[in-house]
Amino acid sequence: MQTSERSNAGPRAFHVMVKPRGPVCNLNCSYCYYLPKEKLYPGSDFRMPDAVLDSFTRQYIEAQRVPEVTFGWQGGEPLLMGIEFFARAVALQEKYRRPGMRIVNALQTNGTLLNEAWGEFFKAHNFLIGLSLDGPQALHDAYRRDKGGAPTWERVMRGRDILQKHGVAYNILCTVHQANAAHPLEVYCFFRDEVGAQFIQFIPIVRRVNDAGDQEGTALTAHSVTAQQYGDFLSGVFDEWVRHDVGRVYVQIFDVALAAWAGERPGLCVCEPTCGLELALEHNGDLYACDHFVEPRYRLGNIMETPLTEMVASETQRAFGQAKRDTLPQQCLDCEVRFICNGGCPKDRLLVAANGAPGLNYLCAGYKAFFTHIERPMRMMAEALRQRRAPASVMQRLAQEEAELTARLAHARRNDPCPCGSGRKFKHCHGRMFKN
Repeated sequence: MQTSERSNAGPRAFHVMVKPRGPVCNLNCSYCYYLPKEKLYPGSDFRMPDAVLDSFTRQYIEAQRVPEVTFGWQGGEPLLMGIEFFARAVALQEKYRRPGMRIVNALQTNGTLLNEAWGEFFKAHNFLIGLSLDGPQALHDAYRRDKGGAPTWERVMRGRDILQKHGVAYNILCTVHQANAAHPLEVYCFFRDEVGAQFIQFIPIVRRVNDAGDQEGTALTAHSVTAQQYGDFLSGVFDEWVRHDVGRVYVQIFDVALAAWAGERPGLCVCEPTCGLELALEHNGDLYACDHFVEPRYRLGNIMETPLTEMVASETQRAFGQAKRDTLPQQCLDCEVRFICNGGCPKDRLLVAANGAPGLNYLCAGYKAFFTHIERPMRMMAEALRQRRAPASVMQRLAQEEAELTARLAHARRNDPCPCGSGRKFKHCHGRMFKN
């Protein structure tokens, strides 16, 4: 949501990521930034009281001035609350829902606790599930283990089977880190061919070294992906997707890029010009500026003491959101791909720009390489949309171009300019792939 859509009464719509079990989880993923948040609430049982659930549901629905409202549930592991909690949540949503308003529930889970009862419940209430899965078994189990250090891939896959059996809509949430970053095709083809996923998100792991999981310091954990790795990973996946899967598999970052090239809003908070409308609610009713900034200095208050709308519309939160745009270094302002990434997520702005200014995104080089790599096919798809044609037409066009290039390569001589247009001689370019 852009700042221009705010009014003195606050934004027309905003989203809150609800953490009813707080940071409590049955897994102990090596790269998790949220497990350390237990330290914020010593002695807590980390279970959202019914009074907090009721108050939030009422206030959240009342605050939204749009016809569709999404409740987002996360953790930790939200399934640890049990089905009864979510049954109460759904009942309260119906109690406070305005006539004509549509309620959507989206829940992120590690999948290990899914069973028949959960499958039936999610299908009956039309939940959209985000399933955390980092690829094939070895790549997933590298970092995603339980409290006893045991691997989790087989349990997650059983959970996936439950969702498919009951016809529950789900997305794959895949983090990109040191264990899987070098295997883009293996990861993507696994999701497409073995999991049967139609919707995939690739989320970079960029975690700073500190015991609190806070956004302080510049040193990163060994699990963190590098900018080049992330750019190469996305480019590798894109090259397969754009030739075979446009219109069949939906990858979030590709959708965001296409929206930007088509002149639309990105639709993803990390790529919006400003932020501040994606907040986080802890189990006790504490509201924080963002899921990635659950720290004492970013606590806005508690919904049992201060109205939700007042905190969301506060000058403190407004300034938090505006800072994303206002603190961009000149290097970002001058960048030709800023219209897509807008400097990326503020949590990752830990580098110094070329002129010495702070605030350059750690993933900047990767984003720039990736968005540059995909520019031509993205422009093709954006033009197809303007002409009311399906973006999937790009696949046929690319296949035809590649067939024509292959034919020209077959007839090129060693010292000819390479037909690919690189400017190099054939023998120093594609000629290395041919035996003349």
